[in-house]
Amino acid sequence: MSKTITITSPHHFTTILQSSRIVVADFWADWCGPCKTIAPLYEQLSAQLSRPDLITFTKVDTDTQKEIAQTYNISAMPTFLIFKGGREFKRIRGADPKALDAAVKSLAQEAAKAGEESANAAAEGSSGGGWAAFGAPRGMEDVTGSVDLLGLDFLNLDGEKGDKRGVIEGGKPSALSGGAASGKKDWIESDTDEQLMLFVPFQTALKLHSIHITSIPGEGDEEVMRPKTLQLFTNRSTVLGFDEAEDTPVTQKIEIKPNDWDAKTGTAKVELRYVKFQNISSLVLFVADGEGEGEKTRIDRIRFYGEAGQKMGKLEKFGDEQGE
Repeated sequence: MSKTITITSPHHFTTILQSSRIVVADFWADWCGPCKTIAPLYEQLSAQLSRPDLITFTKVDTDTQKEIAQTYNISAMPTFLIFKGGREFKRIRGADPKALDAAVKSLAQEAAKAGEESANAAAEGSSGGGWAAFGAPRGMEDVTGSVDLLGLDFLNLDGEKGDKRGVIEGGKPSALSGGAASGKKDWIESDTDEQLMLFVPFQTALKLHSIHITSIPGEGDEEVMRPKTLQLFTNRSTVLGFDEAEDTPVTQKIEIKPNDWDAKTGTAKVELRYVKFQNISSLVLFVADGEGEGEKTRIDRIRFYGEAGQKMGKLEKFGDEQGE
């Protein structure tokens, strides 16, 4: 039985993009000969590589779904778009079997690896397998394991520092375990100034209660600061640009005071207005400025606490409603 999903509306397509880490879309037409030629290969890849919530294959009839085709500037058939974390990652125009096979299998391997990492983290307990400075707030749980690591996106990030995924899923910071002396860089820093934009998508809809942020500037490093002013934006489909953030309503603005940082772990507990964070599919954290006179902001670890909701699965039937 085919695992390929036929898209029935723009809202349907948006839902698929939000529910699966990788989405492959075949834009085709019934009158297109090359579309029919490559269709068996596409169905074979779909049957072999489809994984729930990891990689999803779809077909978009450009004659019946003209709005979607116009949105993605489809001008030739077939055109294959590959989305990663809800954003277009690769475009293949024409019936090119080798290019399609190579691109899809490469991303499928990446998705499978991320899925295994998430599963292993979940198996290690509610902490999501990562290090935590404190226990979960009363009545809440550590939901960091629900972060979609493939969909993480950062702006103004210094690329020479550590893996950005490690800030979410990493173990004890090297600055607390003696690893810093070896030159290990397992934190992130802003690049050209103190501002830093983080886009964090989740695999499930969450109720968020609080965020624990760890920042451990090195002794004598006057250029590096801890985050001070945070602006939080909820349920965005992509990261915000810095100029865009100025014109977008803020869900909550928070100022971390110097005495909020725990002296032993370098961690601050950021309390959220729980009523405003009840059905969260993604979070944008904008570090607007840092504490001190430095030029760069440093973050070693981030952990999220709240309640996990329902898995964002695929719906069987869709009406004619449109996305927002």
